[in-house]
Amino acid sequence: MKFYFAPLEGVSGYIYRNAYHKHFVGFDRYFTPFIAPKKNQALSSKELRDVLPENNQGMTLIPQILTNQVDYFLATSQKLYDLGYREVNLNLGCPSGTVVTKKKGAGFLAELDRLEHFLTDVTEELSKMGMALSIKTRIGLQETAEFTEIIELYNEYSLAELIVHPRLQKEQYTGKPHWEIFAQAVEQSKNSLCYNGDIFTVEDYQRFCLDFPQIERVMLGRGVLRNPNLLAEIKGEKLADFNRLKQFHDDIFQGYQRDFSGEKPVIFKMRELWGYLLPLIPEGSQYAKKIHKADRIKEYEQIVEQIFSVQ
Repeated sequence: MKFYFAPLEGVSGYIYRNAYHKHFVGFDRYFTPFIAPKKNQALSSKELRDVLPENNQGMTLIPQILTNQVDYFLATSQKLYDLGYREVNLNLGCPSGTVVTKKKGAGFLAELDRLEHFLTDVTEELSKMGMALSIKTRIGLQETAEFTEIIELYNEYSLAELIVHPRLQKEQYTGKPHWEIFAQAVEQSKNSLCYNGDIFTVEDYQRFCLDFPQIERVMLGRGVLRNPNLLAEIKGEKLADFNRLKQFHDDIFQGYQRDFSGEKPVIFKMRELWGYLLPLIPEGSQYAKKIHKADRIKEYEQIVEQIFSVQ
């Protein structure tokens, strides 16, 4: 089985990826949070930092792009090619309302004719460039029946792979993934498949493998944020000790202090991290309010010292 780390907007940037890859069992592939190109700007300074090869050493990284404009997509792909990348991923899965209303992400699935023209132009130009295209997709917007036309469209193209999150856009991350629709993808897809969605425990993974033994690629996302040791547990390797979690935290904390100007942006990012990690801490809920109220680095450091000193 090949394991991929999902693109998670605002969380899984290069600082998080490097800390994770250093302290826990590494993934076969990491995907960047989406790059959103704008007119005359293929990559923002933040996006460039995230994909610079020197910031992603020792790992295989696939940049993900969010746009419905062929010229924006190709301009960004060219920049990434110049940096040494040979595959890009198209985001057709983001369910955010602000993205969908612009017909981007999962919203692009509402205009399959336009998407077909987009894919035809993009795949032709990427081929000339020497780059491969993979897609991360939802199964539709409102009804699961939409997936029949969607998979037929994808089958018209030779993709590096098709990563399927079997939820509708309207479902966001609620309810259970539609495994029956993923089964349809397994039966009908002419492209190699990767599964993504709600693998939070070893038992979730084992259940998936029993139902889909032919699938050889799985993407993990929120499950790893909640338990950075999840992949090690899936592989049956020794569980990480608590000190490893502290080192992981410290590397991310130091990275954010280097990357951000001012104390509040750093603390905001660390609050986000603790939103996932606190359930791993014995009696961690008692620290949630303290972390939320902290607005200075020194105050935050004192709280973190308390968290790790009692373990």
